[in-house]
Amino acid sequence: MASVIFQELAALLNHVKQQTSLHAGYPFNLNYDYKQLLKFFDYSVINLGDPFIDSNYKVDSKKFEKEVLSFFAELYKISPEDSWGYVTSGGTEGNLYGIFLGRECYPDGLLYFSEDSHYSIPKAARLFRIPSVVVRSQKNGEIDYEHLAEMLQKNCHLPAIINLNIGTTMKGAIDDLDRVVDTLEKNHIQNYYIHCDAALFGMMLPFLADSPQIDFTKPIGSVAISGHKFIGTPIPCGIVLSRNYLIKKIETNIEYIASKDTTILGSRNGQAPIFLWYALRTRGYQGFAQEVKVCLQNAQYLFEQLKSIGCSCLLNPFSNTVLFQRPPEPLVEKWQLSTMENWAHIVVMQNITQETIDTFVNDFRGVLLSNCA
Repeated sequence: MASVIFQELAALLNHVKQQTSLHAGYPFNLNYDYKQLLKFFDYSVINLGDPFIDSNYKVDSKKFEKEVLSFFAELYKISPEDSWGYVTSGGTEGNLYGIFLGRECYPDGLLYFSEDSHYSIPKAARLFRIPSVVVRSQKNGEIDYEHLAEMLQKNCHLPAIINLNIGTTMKGAIDDLDRVVDTLEKNHIQNYYIHCDAALFGMMLPFLADSPQIDFTKPIGSVAISGHKFIGTPIPCGIVLSRNYLIKKIETNIEYIASKDTTILGSRNGQAPIFLWYALRTRGYQGFAQEVKVCLQNAQYLFEQLKSIGCSCLLNPFSNTVLFQRPPEPLVEKWQLSTMENWAHIVVMQNITQETIDTFVNDFRGVLLSNCA
């Protein structure tokens, strides 16, 4: 029996290794080393309740969680005393939390999100029973500001809860925060809440000097960032950051855990803050800035290589997501490409080197030539 178990595990490990080497379609950084942290898996590290309140379960990593949140508070220009957040299970939970906060601020609010928003946003609308408006997208994936203005005018009697995409899932487009705020003001909408879905680009834009400024010096209510995307972790995770005073609207004292219920999940993964803390401490600001630079350079390289073989493609500013015509299914399956209608994309993460790009483009060239034969 034991030998069968080990054989199955060995087969799974071989499968994971093989598929990792050919992964290109999803925004996961697979280039990391956390061997120093494996010893923590001998323990049930669980964070209960509010990260800023000690619960009566002491096998936790809340000290590390708070340091992670402090890093993001500085990155997004909000003082520690004015900010609040927690380490989530990933971008979807962060988005759910942001939309939930918006609903709690404005129970009669109307949720606006673009056609290119992540699927977690309409999911949040269904879960929280929030009436919503789907705003058209431009061809590059960015929200259509004129259509947004039209919808705001039509519903100007209702508060606006707005999801902005800081890097759309498929095309890597960035919605213009300043333009959206200006649109709200021009339409005399004073009651609004803005959530920023920055799952991938949230760990990229702050390290680019000339990128759009998206932070808490502007009237946003929350931002959600994934941990397993640009940072890279072996478990899905992320952070959500908000303004401290907003949390007062939802917090509830829970005697059972000697803490407050301020998060979506009750028992939270205590391993995730340790991985994030380790990554932030060992790579630092300069390390991440260099990684962003290389990823954008390699994305440009992929874009140029695809154009050189006659492939229609798109690369938005400040983006590492290259959209191109959908290749035949064998290539989609081999490279684990994310697809939508007639399009596919590669998200150029730290593990996507120029050598990897050359291999993929050669595969694509071979398919195009065979189709022309």
